[in-house]
Amino acid sequence: MSEHFDVLIVGAGISGIGGAYHLLDQCPGTSFVVLENQEGFGGTWRTHTYPGIRSDSDLYTFGYRFKPWTGKPIASAEAIMEYLGEVIDENRIDQHIRYGHEIRSASWSTDDKHWTVEVERLDTREHSTFTCTFLWMCQGYYDHKKPYTPQWEGMDDFRGDVVHPQTWPDDLDYAGKRVVVIGSGATAATLIPAMADDTEHITMLQRSPTYFAPRANVDELADQLRSLDVPDEWTHEIVRRNRIKMTNEIDKAAKAFPDMVRDELVGMAREILGDDFDIETHFTPAYRPWQQRLALIPDGDLFHALKDGKASVVTDKIERFTAEGILLASGDVLEADIIVTATGFDLSVLGGVTFDIDGEALDFSNTVTWYGAMFSGVPNMVWVFGYFRASWTLKVDLLGDFVARLLHEMSDRGASMVVPRLRPEDEAMELRPWIEPDDFNPGYVMRSLHLMPKQTAEAPWRHLQDYLLEKDALPATDLDDGTLVFD
Repeated sequence: MSEHFDVLIVGAGISGIGGAYHLLDQCPGTSFVVLENQEGFGGTWRTHTYPGIRSDSDLYTFGYRFKPWTGKPIASAEAIMEYLGEVIDENRIDQHIRYGHEIRSASWSTDDKHWTVEVERLDTREHSTFTCTFLWMCQGYYDHKKPYTPQWEGMDDFRGDVVHPQTWPDDLDYAGKRVVVIGSGATAATLIPAMADDTEHITMLQRSPTYFAPRANVDELADQLRSLDVPDEWTHEIVRRNRIKMTNEIDKAAKAFPDMVRDELVGMAREILGDDFDIETHFTPAYRPWQQRLALIPDGDLFHALKDGKASVVTDKIERFTAEGILLASGDVLEADIIVTATGFDLSVLGGVTFDIDGEALDFSNTVTWYGAMFSGVPNMVWVFGYFRASWTLKVDLLGDFVARLLHEMSDRGASMVVPRLRPEDEAMELRPWIEPDDFNPGYVMRSLHLMPKQTAEAPWRHLQDYLLEKDALPATDLDDGTLVFD
């Protein structure tokens, strides 16, 4: 049996819920369905259940522009899930969501002008087919099922538990245990202070330092506006704009004056940890600030756990695992009862779904992106890929507007197909990676860069990764410039 919808949204996380809202708000009467492979909404916030799980972006920008945020800027997963649930309930989005539906393949037919999506229901293992005119990929950008865990020599020799934050066991007892967390990204910075009070001791083992930005988990501007009884909608928008402006200014300063920003970040660490702490070894990275994601630590909780002696940091390379713990390149041994591999994740290109166009397998690495959202030769599809240096959801709202505009444009033209195509004058453009490594180069991006679409130096064939540029450029882009072909 097959069902047909005007739009099929993949994923009921923050992107898919936002996409559903924008369809209801801007394209009333459009039939759509949201297919989610998990048993409930939330995406990342449902997948991750490790101690202390929280946002690493402020909720004034990580929240939607249409739904005021009234809590602390950095929020727990529980608070974020409550917020998403309210969006679903207030807009009756639940009636459009099918949980436990995993997409296996998506095939485009130019003759039929639609996608055929093959789906498996995970509870019954039944297979079903959906067709849709437009496919909106909102499944995120990493593999939810299989986290990235390097294989070190001797892992099988270790007598304790090895866990990854993405697959955190519900029954893991770490009370009074010696814990080593491998990694120093946002996940490690969240786990360590959340676990420190209950463990015998917890150690952050890093191969190289990360930049951390300790910041009070309050927003003085928001608090002041609320004290003046400014409506929540106004407060949300004002604080949102202020946060966007501040983030952009920090990003620009990091590129123009990297030494100054480095000194400021290192200085904030020293202010909490003290002059006797080896800041140079443990918290002074070799890369410039924001060349990898800047990890925010609310109220400086990670640094305070280190200062109080509940946690420690070791900067060294792993030689091998042993029965008792980890042998380091320096010859030291970190004894542990539990080792947490907070080593990140792998990018998942469009959810790992198998795509074909008119029977020919689609290799996304051979396509060129159109504003980081559409792809040359791929009809009637948009992928939400958020910002690395700003909140993911800013792109969700921006593309919500764009998809609505595109659907209206197709309707006005009487077109059932729109596909980005390189014009003759575009053919000679130099193809560049999805992300320029000199600009942003964390491990999870570099490991999968060869799988991603290409970009060029010129719009619209460019993955801007800059909200302030895109918020003006995308709504103003000329749909008649020949880069989008309507049929």
